Amino acid sequence: MTALAIDIGGTKFAAALVRPDGTVTRRAELPVGPDPEATLASLVRHVRDVPNAGDAAGDPEDLVGVGIGSAGPLDAVAGTVSPVNIPAWREFPLAGAVSALLPGLPVALAGDAQCMALGEWWRGGHARSRALLGIVVSTGVGGGLVLDGVPYVGPTGNAGHIGHISIDRDGRPCPCGAVGCLETIASGPSMVRWALENGWSAPGASPDARALSADAARGVPVAQLAFERAADALAVAILTTAALFDIDDVVIGGGVSGAGETLLAPLRQAVAKRAGLGFLRGLNVERTSLERDAGLYGAAALVLPVAG
Repeated sequence: MTALAIDIGGTKFAAALVRPDGTVTRRAELPVGPDPEATLASLVRHVRDVPNAGDAAGDPEDLVGVGIGSAGPLDAVAGTVSPVNIPAWREFPLAGAVSALLPGLPVALAGDAQCMALGEWWRGGHARSRALLGIVVSTGVGGGLVLDGVPYVGPTGNAGHIGHISIDRDGRPCPCGAVGCLETIASGPSMVRWALENGWSAPGASPDARALSADAARGVPVAQLAFERAADALAVAILTTAALFDIDDVVIGGGVSGAGETLLAPLRQAVAKRAGLGFLRGLNVERTSLERDAGLYGAAALVLPVAG
């Protein structure tokens, strides 16, 4: 029994075969490129038909379904996605496109951050968490909830989309159409943009979130301020969500989470400083233990029998 797990992000697509015991095989990753649909087809074809050297597990013939985690927003009922950071896809019939590539297999669709949260709950040691919030901080900012061991996705599949909580009513316009969203402050590109506007440069390197993180770790003041500003915005959104859902655990994933304590230390401080009511003060904030695999595990869990 094997699931094909697909993780659709703003800049990369990933896929793997995943078994119920958590074994991951035939992993592949591709940049989105100018034609996302062609990228998707190439990725599925590679994982479906090209085994890893010496891989005897994960025979494609025992596929039981396809789980997809996609950047949003999405319509899980219609099977469509409109990722903010993939302009070529607006109301794109992602579930149908995958079904056409793999006819006869059931396809399940959820948000990429929802899958990250579910993957962390299943394989990352949070099976005892009553209420888990997963946040992906990357090209965009997404979120997902697992409540009492069950993904909470809402009627359309967009529950937990924390990146589009409004943090600053006088802030920047967001590509989603609103103003001052968390994503306009705490995503990797937004952090870099703010740092560049405030005098940061990355000599000898691309001005990206990785370079910004390295400078922050070295003590460059404007880089540190960019992370502190993002952490404060994340804390506001986290506490807002915790007040609504009585969250136990918060798990941070995505490329920017690779900064580790450069992000997490000011984030924990901001959460502690801003928490008011007692039930908000015990939040456990951690980085994902599954690195880049959390979303793939969660996508697989959409179609596999899993237990905490």
